[in-house]
Amino acid sequence: MTTKRNLSLDEAIAFLKKYVKFSEVKNQKHIDLSLSLAEDRPVAQKALIVTRSAVEKGELTEDQLKEKLGLD
Repeated sequence: MTTKRNLSLDEAIAFLKKYVKFSEVKNQKHIDLSLSLAEDRPVAQKALIVTRSAVEKGELTEDQLKEKLGLD
């Protein structure tokens, strides 16, 4: 998925959800971009920026973001 346009918050969250996995720590999840294809890495990085910016701007809380990503 390569894109030159900006991602919406919903698109960024949907994209990142594909890379959520359980970590070595019991019952803990994280986003693992090493699972993405090389050509998808720029989009993944852009998606991370979009989601972090939304939290910083107060569009949603950290907890809301974690819930939407499936990290809760």
